[in-house]
Amino acid sequence: MDTTMIIDTLWVFLAAILVFFMNLGFASVEAGFARAKNTVNILSKNFIVFAVSAIGFLLLGWGLMFGGDNPFVGTQNLFILGSSDLSFYDQTLTSNVPFWGKFFFQLVFCGTAATIVSGAVAERIKYISFILFSFVLTLVIYPIVGHWVWGGGWLADLGFQDFAGDTVVHSVGGWAALSGAMILGPRIGKYGKDGKVKAIPGHNMSLAVIGLFVLWLGWCGFNPGSTMSFQTPSDVMHILVTTNLSAVAAVLTSTITSWIFIGKPDLGMTINGCLAGLVGITAGCAYVSIEISLLIGAIAGVLVVFAVSFFDRIKIDDPVGATSVHLVCGVFGTLCVGLFAQEGVTTLSTKNGLFFGGGFSLLGVEVLGILAVGAFVFVTSSVVWLVLKKTVGIRVSREEEIAGLDIGEHGNVAYPDFAAVAAESDVLFDEPAVQPAAEVAAAVTAPIAAVSREEAVPVVHESRSSKMTKVTIITNQSRFSQLQDALEQLGVTGITVTNVFGHGMQKGHQTYFRGAPVETRLLPKVKIDVVICKVPIQTLVDTVQKVLYTGKVGDGKIFVYDVEDVIKIRTKEHGYDALQDED
Repeated sequence: MDTTMIIDTLWVFLAAILVFFMNLGFASVEAGFARAKNTVNILSKNFIVFAVSAIGFLLLGWGLMFGGDNPFVGTQNLFILGSSDLSFYDQTLTSNVPFWGKFFFQLVFCGTAATIVSGAVAERIKYISFILFSFVLTLVIYPIVGHWVWGGGWLADLGFQDFAGDTVVHSVGGWAALSGAMILGPRIGKYGKDGKVKAIPGHNMSLAVIGLFVLWLGWCGFNPGSTMSFQTPSDVMHILVTTNLSAVAAVLTSTITSWIFIGKPDLGMTINGCLAGLVGITAGCAYVSIEISLLIGAIAGVLVVFAVSFFDRIKIDDPVGATSVHLVCGVFGTLCVGLFAQEGVTTLSTKNGLFFGGGFSLLGVEVLGILAVGAFVFVTSSVVWLVLKKTVGIRVSREEEIAGLDIGEHGNVAYPDFAAVAAESDVLFDEPAVQPAAEVAAAVTAPIAAVSREEAVPVVHESRSSKMTKVTIITNQSRFSQLQDALEQLGVTGITVTNVFGHGMQKGHQTYFRGAPVETRLLPKVKIDVVICKVPIQTLVDTVQKVLYTGKVGDGKIFVYDVEDVIKIRTKEHGYDALQDED
């Protein structure tokens, strides 16, 4: 084996595993943008979609995509599994990489197209229906489009250019996602009775940002790896830089655009903006200059912000913005080839676009390809979705959607905050332990865990007839340390502290998620419960007011309650006797 083959194979191997790693990125972004009650479902779909893609592409997809030069679909050597004639594909794509290396590289691209659909239909699709759709998409629909462009089909013959897959990967996934979102309909609660958009915020933006950076890293294999050769390092490095500069420009413009039109630099829009820049440059990364890559990214960053709002307004509910990112910016990126391609910027660029003296020739072919692929994928995807709808069904029940797909589809929860745990696993009790109803409700709704679960006890107990009073203080989290010190100085040491969310009559602060107002505007608070008997109530109240007062809305409130009785579970003692000693 010569050095050229070794270098090219290693390069394709590295690029392929980077693209494979993007599965983690998609899973994280989608999970972060979904609600906590659907996290297991999102993560599971991103596992299953690659497995299904691998089987579909292995059984038939590769053959349909690369099996001969028929203008519309591969017809030769279709079934590679168990085939003894894989030499048929020696000259496919490149002759310097072994067959199974080429196969895996194309497989991870196929899996990416299927993964795009997952986010757009999130939080209401049946698990089995998603699996079946993904199988058909990767078995037939994606490979046919891939054949048209990369497999020697009719668009390739016309001179259609799509270097790394704006049309073949992103638009295919985007059209299939759009079809699915339209047929499924919006999530419950997405629109009010007046038709106005209601935000359904994602539950974990930290996870979404982690996913974004994983995807950004993966794109360093997605676009540069599409050279399938490292024999011209300058080409690879040019593609790497155009890819990253487009993303950088889009981060800035999407942030600025959301800042201007929404009033705040919305993080969700910035995430979508970065992805928009990466998608927007994918088709032309090898064909445009460094300066033009900045322009493409800048436009894509603006475009995606308005695309998200547009789809919301026309009642196409896409929880993660997949249609805005992959469809809209995939189409835009393909058009950019026809507009900005410049002959000679790399050895791979052989045509000029409209703005570099090439006229409308290349642009016309790009438009034709966009329309042809869009019509084919949207129609075929719609047929598959409708068949599934009439047979196995595609949407979960209303009750399951409200409760969350994690429990209904998988019998799991992503965040089991409260779990009954036996202290001694080998001991059998006469009566089964029953989890408190409050904890059961908390496990379903994923509340915030208590900071401290100490028993609230009074400081001084003089006689059984002394009055017990419970005082509950709700205030800003930032003031807790000062309040705790003040209570200790008073002699109040027994407290229960809980992190909570809520608002008073002022209704909290107005917040937005990707441009839409959040219906429930709950603010993070801390709740402190104490029980006193000797410390005068007014002394405690005055101390709390002195510590917490700032003169601004949100200082908090104090609630005072009479305590009728306290019972110690271990000894069954009542009243002050129950409070004399801690368990």
